[in-house]
Amino acid sequence: MSEVLTYSYRYSSELRKGAKEDELFMSQYSEVQKGNQSCFFWGKLTEPYTLSRCLITLNNIVQSSFNLSPFERSLMKDPIVTAGNDTIRFEGFSHCAGVYARVDVLPGGHDGEFLENGTTNVDFNQPMINALSGLRKADNVVLSVGQKSVGLHQKGGSVVERKVPLPVKWIKGLTTVQIYMAQAEQAYVLSKMQCLHLFRTLPKGTVKTDYYLVERGGKFLFSPVKSNSAILIGGVHRLRLLEPLIPLLDQMKVYPHKEMQSTTWQLYFGNLVFSFSISRDHWRGFSGEGAALESLIEDVPEDFIEAMEKFSYANQSFNATLFSVDHGIDLNKVDNLTSRLSAMGLLGFDLDGNEFFYRRLPYKLNRILSLNPRLKEAIKLLENNKVEIVSNDGSRVEAKVVGTGVHHVVIIEEASARCTCTWYAQNQGERGPCKHILAVKKKTL
Repeated sequence: MSEVLTYSYRYSSELRKGAKEDELFMSQYSEVQKGNQSCFFWGKLTEPYTLSRCLITLNNIVQSSFNLSPFERSLMKDPIVTAGNDTIRFEGFSHCAGVYARVDVLPGGHDGEFLENGTTNVDFNQPMINALSGLRKADNVVLSVGQKSVGLHQKGGSVVERKVPLPVKWIKGLTTVQIYMAQAEQAYVLSKMQCLHLFRTLPKGTVKTDYYLVERGGKFLFSPVKSNSAILIGGVHRLRLLEPLIPLLDQMKVYPHKEMQSTTWQLYFGNLVFSFSISRDHWRGFSGEGAALESLIEDVPEDFIEAMEKFSYANQSFNATLFSVDHGIDLNKVDNLTSRLSAMGLLGFDLDGNEFFYRRLPYKLNRILSLNPRLKEAIKLLENNKVEIVSNDGSRVEAKVVGTGVHHVVIIEEASARCTCTWYAQNQGERGPCKHILAVKKKTL
């Protein structure tokens, strides 16, 4: 299977300078967008300077990598934008898929019209980044997501084709990180002064050991020494990507994952929010964590997906309980439903509202679902009749799974599962279940 997807844009994104105001046009791409409008949003930005700095930081993140070669880092990635429900969200990943970032333009951050709602890729080219860098606080900027059909064309009337390689792990990470964010809880709220002090304690260079966010006497710092209530941070040097934004923020909130598998840092700037999530270690990408795998064991009926696409709109809050009642889904499966829909790229997560929101990634569902090799291997084990259930009394399952020259034993008891394979021995379930556990769970549905 190819390690990259290729997509193209009809136009290049650009910032056009005008006598009274500037206009920012962002070219779009989608595999699934069905609407007739070629533009999602059109209107003025109320905080263009701050947004430009957030978008530049987002661009720096999607061009960065913490475990790849310089050649691999040179490949450009383009962010995903969701427009609808009076909100615009830009999101992206580092090339290594270990850093996730999202810029939310809230209702007070713009004065414009949503011509259509949806999710798409946007072209983040270097000339546009250079133009954003030149914006001043007094500048007026009109943002257009997509290319409006009347009077807004590529300079000179030419059409520019641009093909961009996108690693498949980038898409896998986007579906996994939402689940981690949903399992995070707010730990600290830091003022601007506390943030400035905190970031002065960042260690120099690449850090290979764990650091901790600790509070001492009302001040916060990064320390290699663990203490009570400390938050574990692997690859703390990745936080340097946020340094340009610290002098501009109002406050910052810190959300550690319940099992310290990630941390999310939310920076607030008036009507803008910048979310920044990092994986447990700098060499571990969200794409390989496997948090979404168990959610994909049970299929989501096609009529549920059709109902979501028919009645949901971009950035709309998703109430799983109401959705379950409307469609006759067992309420005991509500939590699993949201995880499954997130793993399919149909939901994002908003930490401030503590809720999921509808946004369909601009890729076909079968493409997203095909990006999980462990799940595919589990299905292959079932198709080849290599899974034998030894016992199942409703609370404990024991099974044998045929491996290469060996039989693996899988034990599933209530919320725990273990296997005798090498993968489980190395990871102890921290990075999701092995293919043998997945196969047994799917067989016992």
